[in-house]
Amino acid sequence: MNRRHFFHATPALALLADRSTAQAQGDAPKETPDAAPSGVLTLTPPVVMAPRHDGADLVWAVGRLARGWVEWKSESGESGQAQTTPDGFFPQASRVMKVPLRDLSPGKEYQVRAITEAIDGPPERAESEWKTFRTLDPGADATRFAVWNDTHQRDETIRELHRITPASDFLLWNGDTCNDWKSEDLLIPTLLHPGGTDFSHQRPVLLTMGNHDVRGKYGYQVPETISTPSQRPYYAFRSGPVAVVCLHTGEDKPDDHPSFQGRASFQRLRERQAEWLGRVVRRPAFRDAPYRVVFCHIPLRLDEEPETLDYANGDYDHYARSSRDLWHDSLVKWKAQVVISGHTHQQAYLEPTDAFPYAQLIGGGPQSERARWIEGVADRTQLTLTTRNLQDETTHQVSFPPMA
Repeated sequence: MNRRHFFHATPALALLADRSTAQAQGDAPKETPDAAPSGVLTLTPPVVMAPRHDGADLVWAVGRLARGWVEWKSESGESGQAQTTPDGFFPQASRVMKVPLRDLSPGKEYQVRAITEAIDGPPERAESEWKTFRTLDPGADATRFAVWNDTHQRDETIRELHRITPASDFLLWNGDTCNDWKSEDLLIPTLLHPGGTDFSHQRPVLLTMGNHDVRGKYGYQVPETISTPSQRPYYAFRSGPVAVVCLHTGEDKPDDHPSFQGRASFQRLRERQAEWLGRVVRRPAFRDAPYRVVFCHIPLRLDEEPETLDYANGDYDHYARSSRDLWHDSLVKWKAQVVISGHTHQQAYLEPTDAFPYAQLIGGGPQSERARWIEGVADRTQLTLTTRNLQDETTHQVSFPPMA
């Protein structure tokens, strides 16, 4: 049996996603959906994740034990396959298939498709549609990127974002993809097939972790479901003239908060990132970049910053004081120009100050009237960040000159 299209093989996931979405109202909890029936071979389109100058990862969901590989072809006529692991196996999985594409050329357009063959059960093979992406180019004169944040499983919002977001060098999904991982059946439709969209089409996806992305019984499974360039929740890369640092601000309450049941250790993660950040910003590609952008879910600063919070009675961190205390000096030495965040569900912009030489840009929320997406366009003359609503109307715009 040869199924050429993932979308033709996904009725189980579509039903699962619909039932999940029906319960999603902002940050409201949702009931556990029914599990997808066994036997369906491919559950999602292949998602192009973790773009790099020399490749990307293809990630897709399968319904039973299978092996998979990726075929690719370039605009100049080259072609090949990605089909082995360092251990000598074909990539194999019973839930999420991940296949890295390596040794590609920077700034080049490629077409890729995923091939899946069943290992258990009746023989079956599925071939996805070909999809297009471009590898990152650290040496390019220009780049374009898009940013989403705080979609919280609002499928209608996600579908509108997908519709109006143009092809880009990368799409940065800046945290809070979900509400609460109360069921592991929420992971695949939320992260690999949000709103039923092929959301990585012509815009490979990068993710930062929000406080809701690490919340709930099954939050620990998020890293098993997605890919990042470093295979860690923090990483850095260069796209044209823009150097990008992506950081993980952790939860919005202290690690010892009773709601975490002793499972959280985000302060140590922040400390590891501080050590790493101090090193990465000294690399020539980052030290000499014309533009310097930071992505993290919880803002590093707000207009009003309370010194104390009553966590026992429902307070939470509106900005990431613990993270800022650890990262601020490195960001200042690096001359970071802007930190782009979400979390507050309210669009905002804070100008640089003497105390905080980096600007703070915050996106919108999950509701259609609050939802925003940010487009970044950089060339030799300026980096422009434009915030737009779901009607594609500009609600804010700011530009930065290149660093001298």
